[in-house]
Amino acid sequence: MQVSGKVLVCDSIDQAGIDSMKRAGLSVDYKPEIKPAELVSSVKDYEVIVVRSRTKVTKEVIDATARAKIIARVGVGLDNVDVKAAEAKNIRVINAPEAASIAVAELAIGLMISLARSIPRADSETKKGNWIKKELMGTQLSGKYLGIVGVGNIGRNIGRMAKALRMNLIGYDPYPINREYISETGMIVTDLNTLLESADFVTCHVPSTPETNHMFNSERFAKMKPTAYLVNTSRGEIIDENALYEALKNNKIAGAALDVFEVEPPTNKQLTSLPNLICTPHVGAQTREAQELASTVIAEKIIQILRGVI
Repeated sequence: MQVSGKVLVCDSIDQAGIDSMKRAGLSVDYKPEIKPAELVSSVKDYEVIVVRSRTKVTKEVIDATARAKIIARVGVGLDNVDVKAAEAKNIRVINAPEAASIAVAELAIGLMISLARSIPRADSETKKGNWIKKELMGTQLSGKYLGIVGVGNIGRNIGRMAKALRMNLIGYDPYPINREYISETGMIVTDLNTLLESADFVTCHVPSTPETNHMFNSERFAKMKPTAYLVNTSRGEIIDENALYEALKNNKIAGAALDVFEVEPPTNKQLTSLPNLICTPHVGAQTREAQELASTVIAEKIIQILRGVI
């Protein structure tokens, strides 16, 4: 069954999703570089607004809508969408949390291995002609305790990959963790402070909320082992970057890897210049497979909502 309506795509998304919406009968305007002022002035003409992480769908944008039925985020989080303002106007807000879970999990594992074996430094120094083999004494992941903070889709996938590397799992989540998953992986479920005191590696997978803002602060870093590593591929706001800088500089923890930052691109040069910090530019979901899947999943959800199926 064909559907009708106008769709505004505000960020770069995979062509597969655009093609799916067009085949279903939707008119799609693709404006991946649209500026906030233009968005506010033009959004009244659209039934569907599609974004990734660049575009902020603020209350001002939502108040300017006249026909909007759906705001769709091609990705996991919804922190760039004013969900309450949308709900007040009866606009459905949807995302595709399932699409990026494997890609983000693989990056987190890759960052853990990079920390454990100093891969970025080894690469850089070797290319400079410096043979620093004796300085690169690493550690194995096998047998270590991995603390997973937030055991949702991504956290569970990381746990399964880590089990294949013969790591032991510790999990913390304010919501109940799937019992079958606990049985499958042998995960030890505990409170956050116990996890931090016990884990050799800590990986974070929580949304950005008032409750999670700076949940990793000086007090929490003080609870971690001095040999522990921290990985964050979720949201930058959950880490107090100044506290992380002090922890890394003073060897309170061994190292950290960040794919996300409080401000993006990061402006905390003091932090990003540290030798025991690995940085990547928010590329957790940046694989061809994840982007195609996220785009097609969102497109299908939009079509089904407009058909009245879901």
